[in-house]
Amino acid sequence: MNINKLAIIISVLLATTLSGKSRQLDAKLAQTPPMGWNSFDSYGVYLHEKAAFDNLEAFAKKLKPYGYEYFVIDAGWFGEFKLQPGTMFPAEKHAAKMKFNEFGLLQPSDTYFPNGFKKLIDRCHELGLKFGLHLMRGIPREAVKANVPIKGTKYFAQDIADTTSICSWNHQNYGINMSKPGAQEFYNSLMNQMAEWGVDFIKYDDIVPFPEEVKAAANAIAQSGRPMVLSLSPGGNVDPNHLEAFQKGHMLRVTPDIWDDQKGIDECFHDWRKWNGKSHTGFWIDMDMIPFGQLQMMSPKPAGIKGNETKKEIMDKIKAGEVANFELLAGKGFNRWSEFTKDQMYTFITLRALSASPLMMGGDLPTLDDFSLKLITDKDVLECNQNGVMASLVFDEAGIEIWKTPKKDGKGGWIGVFNRNNEVRSVSLNHENFGADFNKSAKLFDVWNNKKVKKFDFTIHPNGVVFLKY
Repeated sequence: MNINKLAIIISVLLATTLSGKSRQLDAKLAQTPPMGWNSFDSYGVYLHEKAAFDNLEAFAKKLKPYGYEYFVIDAGWFGEFKLQPGTMFPAEKHAAKMKFNEFGLLQPSDTYFPNGFKKLIDRCHELGLKFGLHLMRGIPREAVKANVPIKGTKYFAQDIADTTSICSWNHQNYGINMSKPGAQEFYNSLMNQMAEWGVDFIKYDDIVPFPEEVKAAANAIAQSGRPMVLSLSPGGNVDPNHLEAFQKGHMLRVTPDIWDDQKGIDECFHDWRKWNGKSHTGFWIDMDMIPFGQLQMMSPKPAGIKGNETKKEIMDKIKAGEVANFELLAGKGFNRWSEFTKDQMYTFITLRALSASPLMMGGDLPTLDDFSLKLITDKDVLECNQNGVMASLVFDEAGIEIWKTPKKDGKGGWIGVFNRNNEVRSVSLNHENFGADFNKSAKLFDVWNNKKVKKFDFTIHPNGVVFLKY
């Protein structure tokens, strides 16, 4: 056997061994719904170095003691943004200029991360936390224009890019034609860089509609030798026929972006029904971040804007000269405290607990209010969520929905009695309303009112909930 053939065999065996090892490690990831913080709700795609460190330290103090572990920077970390004069605020929604290396691999921007990620990632790991990054499907358009080489291959960016495959809401990347030589190698090179940096969590965006690229990203993580949670986005029109590809990840976004309004809550209820029973250990149905606390920190409200206008109404005001022209930035609305009522917050977090959706806090952590912190660290919320069993709908009548999930050990569980109406409802229930298998001798405890339940008569506020432990 000649030396070249021997080298090829050794290379294949080594790659197979590493891939097998990473799959074995991968199988141990996300055994319960992942818990963490994501920067999008509070900083859009404009998180900067100081805010990152401030949120990381607050995370370690406020959330880590309760089991939260993933600190995730959302999109834009590679963008060389134009800034509003004399500020850190962006002057463009998505950066026209992206920072990438000679192989088209994204790098931390000089604008918002002038010192790179090393100190931030090292500090994250020093605190006993895990570090995550957002990525957009495909390859930067500017890298394709420059026709950069694909690392470790004889191919170039223009050999693999599909210039017809573009994201409708972000024009920074082209998709990749996975039938082309060098396509998988590009994803491999990107994930190898993530592994070298010490990344533990990848949120891949614009990838859900493209199952072949989902597989490519999963395979790239597998060959890197570093275990990384793979979170797939965006939600909305997710095709259940591609579930096999999605299950190569650990989290599947099924909802559109969820914000601090009733519309977002309703969308979560809709997708809870649609995807009921599809989650399992290591693969979780994800209903987006938790928009509690202070939001849209990098989007100050311009003079003349109330903050509740639609995009069309804002554009009409600009056109009429009522307000100065300005760029509408990523996210929803302007800097504000979450506009959920307390009842909506109770409903939101109870839904997340019962649905076993990953708990990814979205609001700013250094300024987080006590009530929000109390809800996201509540003992029963966390115990129910980390039980990892998506609740089933056992009663649905006149806008009253009852969802129930048993404990894995069979010794009790949790129940949510949701009032989906916009008015107060008084309900009188019995054991049968909690499902045919409900034990009539079970003792019930009202979590949010902190009291034992003796009678099943409840008065529930509009869009409110009774959260029961049995």
